[in-house]
Amino acid sequence: MRMDPFLILMIAAVIVATIFPATGRWADNVDLLGTIGVALLFFGHGAALSHRAILTGLKQWQLHAFIFATTFLVFPLIVQPLRLLPQGIFPPDLLLGFIYVGVLPSAISSSIAYTAMAKGNVPAAVCNSAGSNVFGLLLTPLLMTIFMRSSGAIDLGQALHDVVLELLLPFGLGQLSHRWLGPLLASRKHWLENYDQSVIVLIIYSAFSKSVTAGLWQVLPAAGLCLAVVLCTILLAAVVAFTTCGSRLFGFSREDEIAAVFCGSKKSLASGLPLAQVLFAGTSGFGMIVLPIMLYNQIQILVGAVLARRYAVRLTQADPVGQNGAA
Repeated sequence: MRMDPFLILMIAAVIVATIFPATGRWADNVDLLGTIGVALLFFGHGAALSHRAILTGLKQWQLHAFIFATTFLVFPLIVQPLRLLPQGIFPPDLLLGFIYVGVLPSAISSSIAYTAMAKGNVPAAVCNSAGSNVFGLLLTPLLMTIFMRSSGAIDLGQALHDVVLELLLPFGLGQLSHRWLGPLLASRKHWLENYDQSVIVLIIYSAFSKSVTAGLWQVLPAAGLCLAVVLCTILLAAVVAFTTCGSRLFGFSREDEIAAVFCGSKKSLASGLPLAQVLFAGTSGFGMIVLPIMLYNQIQILVGAVLARRYAVRLTQADPVGQNGAA
């Protein structure tokens, strides 16, 4: 196994922000670059996503309803007991970060890639993950307002205004331009992927610059960081177990179970960080808020690879002839 270059870049962004945080006018310029970068990111995804991909698989409403309920209802509820942890090792901004992870939409690329690797229902994964991200642009700020209503962490009206202006509008314009830009982006998929990662690294640098300046590493103890890693792992295991048992309880096929497991347990870093840039703009604890999604993203990638491989191996063992033979 080799080190993921994207993981190295994210770690490097945190280290650079810790040693050379952006301050003053430079910090304002970084924020402006981040805002423009996020708008272009959603324009690109709108242009790349075909209308057919969004519509494919809509007939399987039971499967989609189960995954959506897992993503936007079960997942947020599983996170709520973390409120009981003492603030001494679990600061309020870190709790806010875990609640934010809970209400995020599913990851598109990894959900589809792992569903395909495990030989699951790929059309359903495409439809569900795409729909999750489109609806998530509105559901995430709404759910954050509901779960954090006592803290006033988010002004829903302002949040929805910013989401529509900075995210939905560029996405819609991208959809309108799909006829012209879609084929180009389809043949150059690495362009959008590299741009996604560049914007995320910029947001991480901006986020941690603000938080380091506000004393992030003095506020977050080492025990809190280790606890965050453990909690992300437990959270992922709990949702994987729920989607697996729920799929079998509802009598889904093996292919549908795979789609439910990977779409229901994934959380989108690509949508999560840009959306956080809008929702928590100007928050001094921004770095701590986005820390859980950064940790969860890496854990879900590693665990997802293992799960996908196990599903594929089980299929091969169960039907060794069928694998070759549609032969």
